[in-house]
Amino acid sequence: MTHTEPAPQPFAILGMPRTGTHYLEELLNEHPNVLSNGELLNTYDANWPDKDRLLRSDRELLELAYLRFPTSSDKKVTHVGCKINEPQFQERPRFFDELARWPGLKVILLSRTNTLESLRSLVQARQSRQWLKFSCDDTSPPPRVKLSIASCEDYFRAADDFHARVAHSYASTNLLEIEYERLLREPAACLERAWQFLGVPALQLSGRSNLQRLENRPLDETVENFEELRRHFAGGPYARFFELDDAAVPQG
Repeated sequence: MTHTEPAPQPFAILGMPRTGTHYLEELLNEHPNVLSNGELLNTYDANWPDKDRLLRSDRELLELAYLRFPTSSDKKVTHVGCKINEPQFQERPRFFDELARWPGLKVILLSRTNTLESLRSLVQARQSRQWLKFSCDDTSPPPRVKLSIASCEDYFRAADDFHARVAHSYASTNLLEIEYERLLREPAACLERAWQFLGVPALQLSGRSNLQRLENRPLDETVENFEELRRHFAGGPYARFFELDDAAVPQG
């Protein structure tokens, strides 16, 4: 059904692609008072019955997300949200500013310590058309990829610019940053911070998440031209993305 009561408190999950936004949303939606309705700007997101909604103005889209959102009868929603990935803002250049003006909005920003892992995972998903994995039974690994120097430079700068823009657009009290790697290692601790940030009662996670990591191999085994890229970026601000750490959290 569609919500008609006074609006719950709004929030948004933001991030570059492949930074754990879907996983975080799944965990947040375990809470009986929290509802996040997927990707507002994705035409094919199954959470939204209105497939023509992207024809609306930016303001109308936000009213749909926070005032007339789809919900189910088994939740008493006090906090409602959606998630938006950085490339979707590029498709609607004025939407970011409209979102930043929404009254009382709280933002959870997801990021990966290594932006190269995010790009690698994005290209793998595009090539395989497999964006999510719900079972451990599928043992077929994602395809190895070859990344151009230009695409890496563009993506690294886009991530830096996006994170800076979010940080400058929201007061520290309205912004929570969560690292993808910590979310994988310590989901309960991250969710405790999220509950406190949103202002809802704490909830113990069920541990029944359906999502699985798509990729567990290190970067040098999944990026065909890894050494070429490492040589190019050596000594620069992005050299750290090419430092291999055997103890690192498996990538997804």
